[in-house]
Amino acid sequence: MRVHSLYIYPVKSLAGIPVSSFNMDDFGPSHDRRWMIVDAERRFVTQRDYPMLARVHTALDGDCVRVSIPGEGDYLLQPGDEEARVLVWRDWVKAVYGKAEASEALSRFCGVDFRFVYMPDTSFRRVDAGRVTEERRVSFADGFPFLVTNLASLEELNGRLETPVEMRRFRPNIVIEGAAAWAEDDWQQLLIGEQMFNLVKPCSRCVMTTVDPDTGVKGSDLQPLRTLGKYRRTIDGVIFGMNAIHEAHGTVRAGDPVINRNADQ
Repeated sequence: MRVHSLYIYPVKSLAGIPVSSFNMDDFGPSHDRRWMIVDAERRFVTQRDYPMLARVHTALDGDCVRVSIPGEGDYLLQPGDEEARVLVWRDWVKAVYGKAEASEALSRFCGVDFRFVYMPDTSFRRVDAGRVTEERRVSFADGFPFLVTNLASLEELNGRLETPVEMRRFRPNIVIEGAAAWAEDDWQQLLIGEQMFNLVKPCSRCVMTTVDPDTGVKGSDLQPLRTLGKYRRTIDGVIFGMNAIHEAHGTVRAGDPVINRNADQ
């Protein structure tokens, strides 16, 4: 097995960036989901309700994030001075509002009053304590620092679909090739290059998988979620991919060898 591809998502629920490598810090992949969008009630906003967000592209400009908003142009996201408590799922998290220009442009594009918020280093949001006993932190990602997926599982799913979908629908950080389809169900610990990852929870999937990442439109046929639901439904939900935490800082690169450590025990 080896790493097929890597992705980071500088802003939660905006378009991701394919990368050849990424460094890891306490939060997970560096720059991953440190920014998020909130509504007037300071609640997180995603493609579940606003699928057009898929059309807002992101890029790294040094250590800064740049967003490209259709019809509005490019904006550098910059933290301001105003702090706020913002809600992501069940967690109220300390954040900092971004400067107004980018937020105003996004609000015009979506037709709703939205603001960008940033998670500073001083903010601590804990990984799900029901799955991870250590006090580990996570960014604005749904619940865990990493999502690992298996290319063969996508190929098996596409064999059941009338119109194949890309892995981008599932918004992974690490895509692995060379494994059998659905082998990830049994992975517990992976050595990726020189970095160890613990796979702690199957990833339950939602309506976001039905959003075309190019057009920002939800498919009326609810694919691929409808098909997945016919044979990938578990007590954790409709499953595709595995959530993971890392054991140390380091670097992961496309092409890195991947070893299933629990298979060796």
